[in-house]
Amino acid sequence: MPRPRARSLPGRTRRSIVRGVLLLTGVLMVVLGGCGALDRPPGAAPSGSPFTGPTGGELSGDLTIFAAASLSGAFDELAEMFEQRHPSVDVRPISYDGSSTLATQLIEGAPADVFAAADERTMASVAGAGLAGEPQLFASNTLVIAVPVGNPAGVKAIEDLGRSGTTVVLCAPEVPCGVASETLLADNGVTVTAASLEQNVTAVLTKVAAGEADAGLVYATDAAAHDDVRAVAAAGAQNVVNRYPIAPLREAVNPQAAAAFVAFVLSDEGQAVLSRLGFGAA
Repeated sequence: MPRPRARSLPGRTRRSIVRGVLLLTGVLMVVLGGCGALDRPPGAAPSGSPFTGPTGGELSGDLTIFAAASLSGAFDELAEMFEQRHPSVDVRPISYDGSSTLATQLIEGAPADVFAAADERTMASVAGAGLAGEPQLFASNTLVIAVPVGNPAGVKAIEDLGRSGTTVVLCAPEVPCGVASETLLADNGVTVTAASLEQNVTAVLTKVAAGEADAGLVYATDAAAHDDVRAVAAAGAQNVVNRYPIAPLREAVNPQAAAAFVAFVLSDEGQAVLSRLGFGAA
């Protein structure tokens, strides 16, 4: 008896079956590949693929910061913390000086990634030259009278700075601490003939600590950070507040690290360091 002849499947049906087989094969390859991936250590490249290093925008390279002299203790600590979080970043020794001196250097072409000033006016001069990104306020400070340990001249109030025979050093009028000092003295009606005018608050503090002056006007944070001076409250100081802006520079060599450092200073962790060291909120 003749064997019945098999019927051919319609073309459309055959194509559907082929697609189903191919789809099933693909699924099996993905599953098997995934199982192989589970056997690799986390972060390892697949077999036969080149490993290109860390991804996700990990920061690296040098970071150059210009900062007001009164920020030296705080920014040294913040820079160390930043390096711990980004081991491939090397924060170069920070350039500390009077804000106006740093601004002049930047305008004249000194390379830097971040600028932190002790007042908004100085930052505005850098931004006005087209060098700074968007400045953001991050801290504030007020003045106190710094005297040597033992206070040999008996300075007890801001009026004593105008007393005959009292040797006083002040910041130069072009730097933020000098502007604040002039305002505070004027508010109190006190006239002072300074023995010297210094380019940053650190220099004023150094002369007072060494006994080269009976008193000087410095930021509260600077006086608190040094055991070799004592702080005397200055009437009206709470009305003369320096607010500190920070900004990445437009020609930064390392713009990613610059933006990250600015964000770190503004973060809760960065603000906690500044608060602990005596800075006020912006």
